[in-house]
Amino acid sequence: MSTADVFAILRGLPWTVALTLGAFLAGAVLGMPLVAARQSRILPLRIVAMVLIQIVRGIPPILWLFIIFFGLGMSVFPISPFNAALAGLGLIAAANMAEIYRGALASIHFGQWEASSALNLGRWSTLTDVVAPQAFRVALPSAASYLIGLMKETAVASTIGVSELAFQGNQLSQLTFRGLEVFALVGMFYILLSLPVAWLSRVADSYLQAKVAR
Repeated sequence: MSTADVFAILRGLPWTVALTLGAFLAGAVLGMPLVAARQSRILPLRIVAMVLIQIVRGIPPILWLFIIFFGLGMSVFPISPFNAALAGLGLIAAANMAEIYRGALASIHFGQWEASSALNLGRWSTLTDVVAPQAFRVALPSAASYLIGLMKETAVASTIGVSELAFQGNQLSQLTFRGLEVFALVGMFYILLSLPVAWLSRVADSYLQAKVAR
């Protein structure tokens, strides 16, 4: 493949990175109130959060993008392809991150809460100062794995016209009729994007282990 072909594919790189990071950050933030509702002592709130998480996770990502872009975007309010993809993937990320948070919180022994109560710490202080730092370390590997998976899921945004890597690869393959070469290169770019995330996850985990050990 020529250098021009490689650069043609790379035009989609900023969109892939922006969509991945934007959706992940939205999910990381929105997942917090969602897991709080999921863990609430108020039964109706807990049921609503549980049902919402199951619905969001049970519908394929591509269908969510179609619902938002072709459904809401054409009948309720106009929305750009990128914003529709960001909203859809962010919604899915929120549900998945809520489950990651829930699993991390469940891994913390109940004795931590009891010990904090014995020290006369409030529920909020116990959560933020005692439980959350430990839960964060537990959640980190799963969150990093999900981030890598989310990056690969951004390829579905090509179906609604977002000019990310898969979209640019498809455009080039139709022009050159060299689909095998083109998509093999696109796949390599996805792998190269995932390597720094995996490395940073290991570094952060090692740092947190050392901090806990001290």
